[in-house]
Amino acid sequence: MGTAKGERRRQELVTAAAELLLTGGFDAVRHRAVAERAGLPLASTTYYFGSLDDLVTAATERTGRDELAEGRAQLDTLVEGRAGTQELAELVLDLLLGAESREGGLDAVLLRYERLVGAGRRPYLAPLMRDLRAELDALLTAILDRSGHPLDPVELRDLVSLVDGAVISALIEADPDPRAAAREVLLRNL
Repeated sequence: MGTAKGERRRQELVTAAAELLLTGGFDAVRHRAVAERAGLPLASTTYYFGSLDDLVTAATERTGRDELAEGRAQLDTLVEGRAGTQELAELVLDLLLGAESREGGLDAVLLRYERLVGAGRRPYLAPLMRDLRAELDALLTAILDRSGHPLDPVELRDLVSLVDGAVISALIEADPDPRAAAREVLLRNL
Protein backbone atom coordinates (compact mmCIF):
# COMPACT_ATOMS: atom_id res chain seq x y z
CA MET A 1 0.00 0.00 0.00
CA GLY A 2 3.04 2.26 0.31
CA THR A 3 3.54 2.48 -3.46
CA ALA A 4 2.23 5.23 -5.70
CA LYS A 5 0.11 2.67 -7.54
CA GLY A 6 -1.28 1.39 -4.24
CA GLU A 7 -2.17 4.87 -3.04
CA ARG A 8 -3.76 5.67 -6.40
CA ARG A 9 -5.89 2.51 -6.21
CA ARG A 10 -6.87 3.29 -2.63
CA GLN A 11 -7.95 6.79 -3.66
CA GLU A 12 -9.92 5.38 -6.61
CA LEU A 13 -11.81 3.17 -4.15
CA VAL A 14 -12.44 6.11 -1.81
CA THR A 15 -13.68 8.21 -4.72
CA ALA A 16 -16.02 5.44 -5.87
CA ALA A 17 -17.30 4.88 -2.32
CA ALA A 18 -17.87 8.63 -1.86
CA GLU A 19 -19.85 8.80 -5.12
CA LEU A 20 -22.00 5.89 -3.99
CA LEU A 21 -22.51 7.49 -0.60
CA LEU A 22 -23.64 10.75 -2.21
CA THR A 23 -26.04 9.11 -4.63
CA GLY A 24 -27.37 6.19 -2.60
CA GLY A 25 -26.51 6.69 1.05
CA PHE A 26 -24.71 4.31 3.38
CA ASP A 27 -26.52 1.25 2.06
CA ALA A 28 -25.04 1.84 -1.39
CA VAL A 29 -21.47 1.55 -0.10
CA ARG A 30 -20.77 -2.17 -0.44
CA HIS A 31 -17.51 -3.89 -1.37
CA ARG A 32 -18.78 -5.15 -4.73
CA ALA A 33 -20.43 -1.85 -5.72
CA VAL A 34 -17.33 0.15 -4.80
CA ALA A 35 -15.01 -2.18 -6.71
CA GLU A 36 -17.26 -2.13 -9.78
CA ARG A 37 -17.55 1.65 -9.73
CA ALA A 38 -13.78 2.03 -9.36
CA GLY A 39 -13.14 -0.55 -12.08
CA LEU A 40 -10.98 -2.60 -9.71
CA PRO A 41 -11.10 -6.22 -8.54
CA LEU A 42 -13.40 -6.96 -5.62
CA ALA A 43 -10.44 -8.13 -3.51
CA SER A 44 -8.92 -4.65 -3.68
CA THR A 45 -11.57 -3.31 -1.30
CA THR A 46 -10.49 -5.70 1.46
CA TYR A 47 -6.82 -5.32 0.61
CA TYR A 48 -6.85 -1.54 1.06
CA PHE A 49 -9.51 -1.36 3.81
CA GLY A 50 -9.62 -3.60 6.86
CA SER A 51 -13.40 -3.54 6.97
CA LEU A 52 -16.46 -2.05 5.34
CA ASP A 53 -16.57 0.40 8.27
CA ASP A 54 -13.11 1.65 7.29
CA LEU A 55 -14.26 2.13 3.70
CA VAL A 56 -17.44 3.94 4.81
CA THR A 57 -15.35 6.17 7.09
CA ALA A 58 -13.00 7.07 4.23
CA ALA A 59 -15.99 7.84 1.96
CA THR A 60 -17.65 9.94 4.64
CA GLU A 61 -14.45 11.86 5.25
CA ARG A 62 -13.96 12.45 1.53
CA THR A 63 -17.48 13.80 1.06
CA GLY A 64 -17.22 15.98 4.15
CA ARG A 65 -13.82 17.39 3.18
CA ASP A 66 -14.99 18.04 -0.38
CA GLU A 67 -18.04 19.91 0.91
CA LEU A 68 -15.87 21.98 3.27
CA ALA A 69 -13.45 22.76 0.42
CA GLU A 70 -16.36 24.08 -1.67
CA GLY A 71 -17.38 26.28 1.27
CA ARG A 72 -13.83 27.58 1.72
CA ALA A 73 -13.70 28.45 -1.97
CA GLN A 74 -16.92 30.44 -1.55
CA LEU A 75 -15.46 32.17 1.50
CA ASP A 76 -12.38 33.14 -0.52
CA THR A 77 -14.55 34.95 -3.07
CA LEU A 78 -16.59 36.78 -0.44
CA VAL A 79 -15.72 40.47 -0.17
CA GLU A 80 -15.64 41.78 3.40
CA GLY A 81 -19.01 43.26 4.39
CA ARG A 82 -20.39 43.07 0.85
CA ALA A 83 -22.67 40.05 0.93
CA GLY A 84 -26.32 40.94 1.11
CA THR A 85 -28.69 38.92 3.25
CA GLN A 86 -29.98 36.93 0.25
CA GLU A 87 -26.46 36.04 -0.92
CA LEU A 88 -25.44 35.15 2.63
CA ALA A 89 -28.49 32.91 3.03
CA GLU A 90 -27.60 31.05 -0.18
CA LEU A 91 -24.01 30.54 1.03
CA VAL A 92 -25.21 29.17 4.35
CA LEU A 93 -27.72 26.90 2.62
CA ASP A 94 -25.03 25.65 0.24
CA LEU A 95 -22.96 24.64 3.25
CA LEU A 96 -25.79 23.06 5.21
CA LEU A 97 -27.80 21.48 2.38
CA GLY A 98 -25.21 21.22 -0.37
CA ALA A 99 -24.84 23.33 -3.48
CA GLU A 100 -26.51 20.51 -5.43
CA SER A 101 -29.72 21.29 -3.54
CA ARG A 102 -30.05 24.41 -5.70
CA GLU A 103 -31.02 22.27 -8.67
CA GLY A 104 -31.69 18.86 -7.11
CA GLY A 105 -34.29 19.98 -4.64
CA LEU A 106 -35.81 17.20 -2.64
CA ASP A 107 -33.53 14.30 -3.58
CA ALA A 108 -30.28 16.16 -2.92
CA VAL A 109 -31.46 17.39 0.48
CA LEU A 110 -32.95 14.05 1.44
CA LEU A 111 -29.70 12.24 0.67
CA ARG A 112 -27.70 14.79 2.70
CA TYR A 113 -29.94 14.44 5.74
CA GLU A 114 -30.10 10.66 5.45
CA ARG A 115 -26.30 10.65 5.52
CA LEU A 116 -26.16 12.92 8.56
CA VAL A 117 -28.80 10.99 10.50
CA GLY A 118 -27.43 7.64 9.34
CA ALA A 119 -24.02 8.53 10.75
CA GLY A 120 -25.63 8.42 14.19
CA ARG A 121 -26.28 4.70 13.70
CA ARG A 122 -22.59 4.15 13.03
CA PRO A 123 -20.70 4.91 16.25
CA TYR A 124 -17.36 4.45 14.50
CA LEU A 125 -18.14 7.65 12.56
CA ALA A 126 -18.74 9.78 15.68
CA PRO A 127 -15.19 11.19 16.03
CA LEU A 128 -15.04 12.08 12.33
CA MET A 129 -18.51 13.66 12.38
CA ARG A 130 -17.56 15.78 15.41
CA ASP A 131 -14.41 16.97 13.62
CA LEU A 132 -16.30 17.77 10.43
CA ARG A 133 -19.00 19.59 12.42
CA ALA A 134 -16.38 21.71 14.20
CA GLU A 135 -14.84 22.63 10.84
CA LEU A 136 -18.26 23.44 9.41
CA ASP A 137 -19.07 25.66 12.39
CA ALA A 138 -15.74 27.47 11.97
CA LEU A 139 -16.41 27.97 8.27
CA LEU A 140 -19.95 29.23 8.87
CA THR A 141 -18.60 31.61 11.52
CA ALA A 142 -16.00 32.96 9.09
CA ILE A 143 -18.60 33.47 6.35
CA LEU A 144 -21.01 35.21 8.72
CA ASP A 145 -18.23 37.39 10.16
CA ARG A 146 -16.97 38.39 6.72
CA SER A 147 -20.55 39.21 5.70
CA GLY A 148 -21.05 41.51 8.67
CA HIS A 149 -23.38 39.09 10.53
CA PRO A 150 -21.21 37.79 13.38
CA LEU A 151 -22.75 35.14 15.64
CA ASP A 152 -21.42 33.61 18.82
CA PRO A 153 -21.27 29.79 18.99
CA VAL A 154 -24.68 29.48 20.68
CA GLU A 155 -26.35 31.77 18.13
CA LEU A 156 -24.71 29.81 15.32
CA ARG A 157 -25.96 26.50 16.72
CA ASP A 158 -29.46 28.01 17.02
CA LEU A 159 -29.36 29.21 13.42
CA VAL A 160 -28.28 25.78 12.15
CA SER A 161 -31.00 24.17 14.27
CA LEU A 162 -33.61 26.46 12.72
CA VAL A 163 -32.50 25.48 9.23
CA ASP A 164 -32.42 21.79 10.14
CA GLY A 165 -35.90 22.04 11.68
CA ALA A 166 -37.29 23.77 8.61
CA VAL A 167 -35.78 21.10 6.36
CA ILE A 168 -37.08 18.21 8.46
CA SER A 169 -40.56 19.77 8.54
CA ALA A 170 -40.49 20.25 4.79
CA LEU A 171 -39.42 16.63 4.29
CA ILE A 172 -42.22 15.40 6.57
CA GLU A 173 -44.72 17.48 4.62
CA ALA A 174 -43.34 16.14 1.30
CA ASP A 175 -42.50 19.70 0.24
CA PRO A 176 -40.75 19.37 -3.13
CA ASP A 177 -38.36 22.23 -2.26
CA PRO A 178 -37.03 21.94 1.30
CA ARG A 179 -34.32 24.46 0.46
CA ALA A 180 -37.01 27.13 -0.05
CA ALA A 181 -38.48 26.37 3.38
CA ALA A 182 -35.02 26.63 4.94
CA ARG A 183 -34.31 29.86 3.05
CA GLU A 184 -37.49 31.44 4.37
CA VAL A 185 -36.58 30.64 7.99
CA LEU A 186 -32.99 31.71 7.48
CA LEU A 187 -33.89 35.06 5.92
CA ARG A 188 -36.23 35.85 8.81
CA ASN A 189 -33.44 35.17 11.29
CA LEU A 190 -30.40 36.78 9.68
